[in-house]
Amino acid sequence: MSEPWRFCPQCAAPLALRLADEDGGPKERLRCTACDFTHWNNPTPVLAAVVECTDRGGRILLARNAAWSGRMFALITGFMEAGESAEEGIAREVAEETALTVDRVELIGVWDFQRMNQVIIAFHVQAHGEIRLSPELAEYKLFAPQDVVCWPAGTGHAMAQWLRGRGLEPRYFQPGEQPAR
Repeated sequence: MSEPWRFCPQCAAPLALRLADEDGGPKERLRCTACDFTHWNNPTPVLAAVVECTDRGGRILLARNAAWSGRMFALITGFMEAGESAEEGIAREVAEETALTVDRVELIGVWDFQRMNQVIIAFHVQAHGEIRLSPELAEYKLFAPQDVVCWPAGTGHAMAQWLRGRGLEPRYFQPGEQPAR
């Protein structure tokens, strides 16, 4: 999670936790001590993709972020950009991070990820082409859908929902066990 804001982006005065009446009643938020700016701290939309490689027998591409320690593989994710729809954003992210051509995008669902103050918008993406990873990703693996072991948080819920939609009962890794190896 990012560091809390300390100064007002409008006037540079210090921010302080202050109680104020809002539509839902009194709420304590970081507010400017000079100009009454409010830092709402709303969740950030994060896009996620279960990438089905249609030219590789329908195998699912999971990737390991270069910044992660360990060998966990997960969905392709990224932030939505201003001026694009969520569908356009996930197609862009998949292309940028894997060089795959996206043929189809279908919504799986939306999940809150409160630990990171994010809302995850997950899609099933059908794609094809030569896989070339961006510097953000260290490696990838392809899995038959029935071989994916889900993780019990964040995008793992989207993976499990997608598997259920295919008639497969998701398996979750146990604490201390590595998911999707």
